Amino acid sequence: MRILVIGAGNGGAAAAVELSLAGHEVRLYARSASTLEPFSRDGIGFAGVLGEGRLRPYGLGSDLAAAIADVEAAVVALPVYAHGAVARALAEAEWGATRPIILNPGHTGGVFEFETAYRTVSDEFPPVAEFSTLAYVARKPQPDTVNVTGRAKALRAASLPSGRAALELACALFPGAYDSGDVIATGLSNVNMIVHPPGAMLGASWTEATGGDFTFYVQGMTPGVMHVMRALDAERIAVATALGHTLPTVIGEMRALGTVPADADPNDYGAIASGAANRSIKAPDSLDHRYYVEDFGHGLVPFTVIARIAGVATPVADALIALCAIARSRGEVPTRGAAEMGLVGCSRDALLDRVGPAKT
Repeated sequence: MRILVIGAGNGGAAAAVELSLAGHEVRLYARSASTLEPFSRDGIGFAGVLGEGRLRPYGLGSDLAAAIADVEAAVVALPVYAHGAVARALAEAEWGATRPIILNPGHTGGVFEFETAYRTVSDEFPPVAEFSTLAYVARKPQPDTVNVTGRAKALRAASLPSGRAALELACALFPGAYDSGDVIATGLSNVNMIVHPPGAMLGASWTEATGGDFTFYVQGMTPGVMHVMRALDAERIAVATALGHTLPTVIGEMRALGTVPADADPNDYGAIASGAANRSIKAPDSLDHRYYVEDFGHGLVPFTVIARIAGVATPVADALIALCAIARSRGEVPTRGAAEMGLVGCSRDALLDRVGPAKT
């Protein structure tokens, strides 16, 4: 199958490698030609759980209109704050109404924002599916190499009712992906919005003092951080319950993903430090890191929007968002709010109607 991977960072490079190894013709697109240039010389080097080697995608390019010309589907593997811009760009490039798009990941409210942005340009909306989290734990140690230390074993996927074709393709292309019922279930199963903000916010001084020279998932997971994480997770589970879903704790979710030990107690938040895939990952190097920008503005913010619709109070999430805004003092940053998701004035019943009947 001819597949366009949009994004050449950690996730995009990992997706290009996995899909290429599976026999697909992968085109890799990045807005910046300089990001692609290292891959153009010798291909993509890879190491870790996907194996070790180097491969060349069928195509590399920074012209979106040219990149989409002969592909059958797209995988968007970008920081999720880019979803709105990518949706509009694809619509302007006349992606059309039939070719599937997979958000790897969508995180919280990904399909909502993608649809809302796409429809500002085109009345035709293609089938779109999302994963609850990125399929990989991956980092690029060099510009031409990706090290994949983890690959999700069981990966939640969902779509709006109009996106079934994308959902079926997502589950076929990415082993372990499964239909999670609806995009409320995937959005509320975004582990990053629970794991990253408590550690990032409570460890902000350490980040600024050391430039992130500590292990986020081990040294950063102190008892105080885990107490806040547990309280935040309880809010997430309460919102899910109010919207008709029974979700595991974030540790239970990570156990299914394979990022904590399979025998971890789902109520032991200390298990995060035992996960081999994340153990050596360093903390953010500044307050401009995606743990602050993406996981607050595009994780906790949409979570609180959905919580208000569900009628559930989220004092812990609200406090973390407020503290992050004060600490960063960077002015306006992109957020995934009610307007961006097309949820202004939305009621609980209207939200449930939009996502369609849950299938699990």
